[in-house]
Amino acid sequence: MTDTQNAEPTAIEITRRENCFKGFYRLDRVHLRHELFAGGMSREISRELFVRHDAVCVLPYDAQRDEVVLIEQFRVGALGKVDNPWMVELVAGLIDKDEQPEAVAHREAQEEAGLEIQALWPMTRYFPSPGGSDEYVHLYLGRCESAGAGGLHGLEEEGEDIRVKVWAFEDALQAVRDGQIANAATIIALQWLALNRDEVRGLWS
Repeated sequence: MTDTQNAEPTAIEITRRENCFKGFYRLDRVHLRHELFAGGMSREISRELFVRHDAVCVLPYDAQRDEVVLIEQFRVGALGKVDNPWMVELVAGLIDKDEQPEAVAHREAQEEAGLEIQALWPMTRYFPSPGGSDEYVHLYLGRCESAGAGGLHGLEEEGEDIRVKVWAFEDALQAVRDGQIANAATIIALQWLALNRDEVRGLWS
């Protein structure tokens, strides 16, 4: 390889940014040039960007009982793509500009699942779709007591209709294998727990 191919590009020049739509979410069009792997700058390119708040997702886990608490709710993005658009998911919420991710995790666990989270274990942070969205996800494992968890939850003023269920960890992992669980955050979190479960149970049991 040449030296230029080994170099890490860093330069970005935003020539123009325009707002195309603004509602609960926002759509911008960004015109930019960026440094190339081979050196020099690209021609000007235009990209639509879905602008949204960063998100927090929590997998509530009872290490003593080896159970996870998952929620189900209707998701419009799955409509027409799968037979059942009611998705099995993690507890999740969006970060307001003055909030810390940990505070969102505790709040959403209470609102969406009626759970008190005793401790948070940061799993990872990631971009779910950086080709067209600036959303950044903070993913946590939340220590909880799963006994008695369940029922219907959610805030009526936010149009939430959420069913809460307790799963044996192995059953939840099998649901990933079977495709029953089909959203990225839940798959990532359950696979992370599969890799780190012995350590977590050793510390949290």
